[in-house]
Amino acid sequence: MADNEHEVVERQVGKGFEGHFDLDDAFSDGEDADYNLEFSSAAIRKHLAENPSWAGNHDQEDDGETEYSSARDHDTSISTFCLDGSSNSYSETRSSSSSPPPLTAEEQPDEQQVPQDFSDITLSEEPNANGHSASHEDTQEEDASASRDTSPPRDTSYPVVHIDISRSPPSRVIMSTGAESNGEGHQEDETVHPVSNVSSSYLPPPSHDAPPLPPSPSSPLPKSPTTPIVTSQRRQTYSAGPSAFQKVMSQTRPHFLPPKNRQEDQKHMADWQAMMKQSRAAEEKRRKALQERRLARELKIEQSMYKWEKEISSDWRVVYKNPNLRRLWWNGIPTKLRASMWQQAVGNALALSKDNYRNCFSRATRALSTGSFPAETLQTLEQDILSTLPSLHIFHPETGPLYQDLKDMLCAWVVSRADEGLGYVHGTAKIAGMILLNMKPQQGFIVMRNLLERHCMRSLYGSVAAKDDVEAYYRIFDTLLADCMPKIYFNFKQHQISPGAYLPDWLIPLFLDHLPFEACARLWDVLLLEGDSFLFRAALAVLAVLEPRLFFPDRQELLDLLRGENKAALEVAKREGRLLDGAKYDIYGVDEETLWERIDSMEDWWKESTWRRLTQRELPDL
Repeated sequence: MADNEHEVVERQVGKGFEGHFDLDDAFSDGEDADYNLEFSSAAIRKHLAENPSWAGNHDQEDDGETEYSSARDHDTSISTFCLDGSSNSYSETRSSSSSPPPLTAEEQPDEQQVPQDFSDITLSEEPNANGHSASHEDTQEEDASASRDTSPPRDTSYPVVHIDISRSPPSRVIMSTGAESNGEGHQEDETVHPVSNVSSSYLPPPSHDAPPLPPSPSSPLPKSPTTPIVTSQRRQTYSAGPSAFQKVMSQTRPHFLPPKNRQEDQKHMADWQAMMKQSRAAEEKRRKALQERRLARELKIEQSMYKWEKEISSDWRVVYKNPNLRRLWWNGIPTKLRASMWQQAVGNALALSKDNYRNCFSRATRALSTGSFPAETLQTLEQDILSTLPSLHIFHPETGPLYQDLKDMLCAWVVSRADEGLGYVHGTAKIAGMILLNMKPQQGFIVMRNLLERHCMRSLYGSVAAKDDVEAYYRIFDTLLADCMPKIYFNFKQHQISPGAYLPDWLIPLFLDHLPFEACARLWDVLLLEGDSFLFRAALAVLAVLEPRLFFPDRQELLDLLRGENKAALEVAKREGRLLDGAKYDIYGVDEETLWERIDSMEDWWKESTWRRLTQRELPDL
């Protein structure tokens, strides 16, 4: 760049810019990463006003003064400084005799006395004939005279330079081609060109001796109150409908295949919607038919009340001798007779008195009042109640009518086990809740204690000492699974899934967490009659219903399915509007009819002799 084309800002000794600096480092202090620096005349004027030590010395007009401090000189018109970091001075554009000497420490201006006239600095002025820069007042007079002249004005405006550090270094400096207008603001053309397209007379290339760009982003120049730099911040809005991309995205073809034309895509989408509508209609029809068959079956059970009262109620053991009565029992016990039939089928092997519940409950009440009842046990008990048959809403802590009865019954059961050194087991609330639905707490407490004292249930509800018995029952189930459904057995072995990963979740609450309530009620009817062997038969039937879903290549997906947490099934259930507060296997379509079809299909395969042989082999002390 020619020395006589641009004037530069002289810096004071020990202050201001370094001798050389890179264009990308201009005004960089590494504080703000998202601020776009604007290298315009307004921003330079504001920044020089706030940093008077950067301002160069200027010649005075006609008063003969020798002080060149810009803080006391109202004639603040300067040209742009060289961006290549060279420290050009007035001595390079004029005779050396007119060069002002550097300021001493006494002559340096005070920052508090700096006038605000730096806002009038312009970059578009040329030095006058006398070698001095034209003042702001002279510029205004020349502009006014130029506006009165009818001849076309000569464009001598200096282009506005913008530095955007968010861009790559080659395109970081951009320059507008429009002319600046006199007034409060500058009006620029919309066309903006990179600095590489501008003649070198406007902007010299950066010095190669400049230090490298620091890793931290540059901080912005201070905002001027007269010409603030406004950054656009649009508030993100969310629409309830489909987005613009979703409206044009094809939903009938994967993204990695060539797109269809619009007519074909709309036709296939309409066909898919029609098929989904037919599928929902067929599912609703199947559900209504299933409900009608269940109601017809329950009506048939209620109509058999006279046969129950005449042949079974007087002596329930007759069902072991009469196959027809046994089949009648397997079809389900009438609701009115369920309490008495359960009491007789479970029996009272512990020889508990009728006052047993009252005694245990009084002990629990004293323990709760004195604070000796374990707080951790009480918390676990409360959490177990919250998950007990949530779809019925009768055990809810605030609105459930049987909540207090269930809590009292569980506290009494904890006290009854304290003498044996046993604590609460998560899942007991389901057992107690099912019993309370059919009988009073005094009767239900005796039934629950005797039911949980059966060998298989006691092993699951027992202490660590019963771990060997639990493992023995797992081996029995593995043997039955390998014999009944070898494909599922080998698939589980391949994924290293043992019965301990899913069987306790089924057996401890007696399937109440996973199967529908109607199916569980019928299972309980047969379980109390047949004993522990029916538990494993029912577990095999559940796996038979889930068999089409049990061949996942991933172990975690298989475990999620067994827990009732399969993501795909949950999404389908939500899309169909099904309630998810019931049994976990409702999302798989497991219902009473489907389950009993699998149980009845094992009639020819299941042998009680096989069960006895396996228990004698694995549990010789039973």
